[in-house]
Amino acid sequence: MASLKPLSISIVGSGIAGLAAATALRRNGHIVSMVQFDSKIGGEGETTKWTPALTPPLEEHNLLCHRSDLRAELERLAIGPGEGPAAVLHTSSKVVGCDTASGALTFADGRVVQADLVLGADGISSTIRTHILGRVQKSIPSGMTGHRTVLDASKLALIPELDWIAAGESGIRAVYSQSPVGALLLYPCRKNTLVNFNAIVQEKNQEDPDWSASATREEVQTIFAGYHSQFQPVFASLPETVLKWQMRTIPPLETWVRGLAALLGDAAHAMLPSLGQGAAMALEDAAAVGALFPAGTPAADVPARLAAFEALRKPRAEWVARESEFGGRTSGTSWNVARELHTSILEYDAVNAAEAFYKERFGAGEGA
Repeated sequence: MASLKPLSISIVGSGIAGLAAATALRRNGHIVSMVQFDSKIGGEGETTKWTPALTPPLEEHNLLCHRSDLRAELERLAIGPGEGPAAVLHTSSKVVGCDTASGALTFADGRVVQADLVLGADGISSTIRTHILGRVQKSIPSGMTGHRTVLDASKLALIPELDWIAAGESGIRAVYSQSPVGALLLYPCRKNTLVNFNAIVQEKNQEDPDWSASATREEVQTIFAGYHSQFQPVFASLPETVLKWQMRTIPPLETWVRGLAALLGDAAHAMLPSLGQGAAMALEDAAAVGALFPAGTPAADVPARLAAFEALRKPRAEWVARESEFGGRTSGTSWNVARELHTSILEYDAVNAAEAFYKERFGAGEGA
């Protein structure tokens, strides 16, 4: 009979992947501790899209929302009142080392914290990834940069030239160009009260030491001056300064797991946003973790469960990343998402898939 002792779990990173995994694992009765070096998480002008059957509060098909709203809800589910012991979030805690064999994390202040399981959800510049791979894997620049902010939908509605943004069916407004190579993307979010703005352009100086993470409204207007006059009022409506976001990826890794540690989210498979699936893949990772580590999972079984996690998640996430790479590299051409690809991504049930995989690998018994 399996032990009912909960696992002690350290999650490095408290973004979407980390918080969603913490929610799933606390509901299974495990003791979860999250560590995050930066107290400020998320970014301005970010929306995200998820697929069905990922978590109960996120059920509407193909729904767009402001990323900070999604993160706030996931944080509430992870550390607020609810099923199972609430996860504990430690901010200003910088991890400098990870012993994957013992599950020990070393912090910048000298503390060492032991756990039965370590999950590296620490993003594209992951520290845990280095310890799992035994080498540094830097992110790969795509040569594309997004200029991002959010606009007040009520103010845009006062500009007659921009009535096309709200006209017709609600959804993404996308304009692609070949000179310059790039795109203008407008996303409604927060119940249509905000419009996410993302103007993407090819930029070859991303590795320059003096590369700036912001741009003025005038700089953006100059870059996109060749766009049709119909779109120029959008650029004129920008705030004085917008954020710049380098679109970078992580190539397929030789492994996501080592010993008692595993990667999930952008730490494992950061991808281009052309299919809008980065956050969705992070949520799918979390769903798989929840299914593979039910209540009663013995600590001795952690390596086998992590091997199953990689076998289940790595092929799918890397396939979506490849398709995103193709779409991102062909912006401004006739590339479109095929119906089969759309179905394979949006109709995939991550929870059912993970539960079926668990039964196949470990049997139907609790903590088997």
